[in-house]
Amino acid sequence: MKKQRVPKRVVGRRELVDFPQFDIQGVEAKVDTGAYTGAIHCSNIRVEQLPDGRQILRVQLLDDTHPNFNGRPMYFADFSLRDIKSSNGDVQERYVIQTIIRLFNEDYVTEFSLSDRSDMKYPVLIGRLLLRRGRFVVDVARRNVSAKFQHATNQARP
Repeated sequence: MKKQRVPKRVVGRRELVDFPQFDIQGVEAKVDTGAYTGAIHCSNIRVEQLPDGRQILRVQLLDDTHPNFNGRPMYFADFSLRDIKSSNGDVQERYVIQTIIRLFNEDYVTEFSLSDRSDMKYPVLIGRLLLRRGRFVVDVARRNVSAKFQHATNQARP
């Protein structure tokens, strides 16, 4: 018996995404099929030692120029340090976390590297890892497909 394939959803080259664990909605994200791991802009990235000896990662997501910036530090007990190849081919050590991203009113757990993206136009990058797991295909002629879907879904609810 043949296995049924789940139809792929179409995402555009840019999407508005939510991060429910961080209580952040409507962040502009660039869909980048050349990147494996996604990335989130953050600053003040540092590892702190807890009194019991465990290490915790402390960051500020986004920055004060972003409308969703709240200034609160975020703490992650589960993180790793990995070599990530940037778009220009340089390899950088970056902290990587796992979190939930919301597209099409569905939550997907995926990995994001944490880096200073202040010189980039978009604070979030969506890479192939999420695209594959989420079963997405990219239509570069479209934008904000997920946000339009969520808006239409919310309008249809009584």
